[in-house]
Order: sequence, then structure tokens, then C-alpha cells
Amino acid sequence: MVSGCASRRKVVEAPSPPPPFQLAPELRRQRVAYYGTEEPGTIVVNVSERFLYFVEEDGMATRYGVAVGEEGLTFKGRAKIGRKAEWPSWTPTANMIKRKPHLAKYAAGVPGGENNPLGARALYLYRNGRDTMFRIHGTNEPWLIGTAVSNGCIRLTNEDIIDLYERTPTGAPVLVI
Repeated sequence: MVSGCASRRKVVEAPSPPPPFQLAPELRRQRVAYYGTEEPGTIVVNVSERFLYFVEEDGMATRYGVAVGEEGLTFKGRAKIGRKAEWPSWTPTANMIKRKPHLAKYAAGVPGGENNPLGARALYLYRNGRDTMFRIHGTNEPWLIGTAVSNGCIRLTNEDIIDLYERTPTGAPVLVI
């Protein structure tokens, strides 16, 4: 007599994890022709286009897709990179908490790390030697790239801010239009 090895248990395969988030092709970092008048080494952020350009030699730039500030909250004009930080801490400003009371729970600050809203790196915008409180920084919400959602800062994917951070010295000029 042959005994069977079949089981009456139902075999259930574990669900596969969702695929990693993919930026739309136009929002991915790419080298493009640059027709502006800014000098190489300048960061130009075009808020309406939702692109940041790192100006290079020979009429070229590296273009990054970005998330920008909500209407009325965006920094405009010229600044310089006054400070740089890896895995920066974050504390919402009093104005942020006033606009969005749910941020009050973070009033004591959030230490740097993967769950921090500033992401992997931050470039701090200064004007006339003073911190503007605006940043170019990473994000742990890459699906928001290409939108206007922040409290005024410019967000890049963590991979892109690491690339930009490595290329940008303290004192580099920034133009936000």
C-alpha cells in the first residue's frame, strides 16, 4: 500500500513587498543644457517648474526634481549656503506650529536619522550672513517630489541631496525664482 504525502493544508504564499518608489522619468536627476546666466557652482531653483539646477561648465547643469513650499511659503531671491549638515536634526519653527498645530508634538525637536523630515542631508540658506530658516534638504517622502507641499523648504530625494551635498561647498550661491 502506498501512503500519500499530500497535505490537506492550504499553501499560502507570503505576499511580496511593494516595489520601491520610482520617480517619474522627468523628475529623475539628469544632465541638461542650461541657458541661464548664473556661474558654475550656483544652485538655481525654479519653483514653478519644480526643478533645481546645479550649474556646471559648458552650458550644462544637473537637474533634480524637487518638492517646493506651499503657496505663499516659498523663499524667493538670492542666498548662499551658510551651513551643511549630514543627518540633520529638525525642530519646527513657531510659525510652522501656528499654521499646522499637529507639529507641536515635535517642538522639542527630532534627532537626525531616517525618520527625520530633513532626510539625509541639509544645505542651510543664509542671506546677509543670517539664517533664513529655509533649507534644501532630503525627504523620507519621495513620492512628494514634483509637488508644492512643504513649509517653504526645497526637498530632494535622499539620493539626490547626497549627490548635491557632495558637489556644493559652503558659500555657494543660490537663486530661487
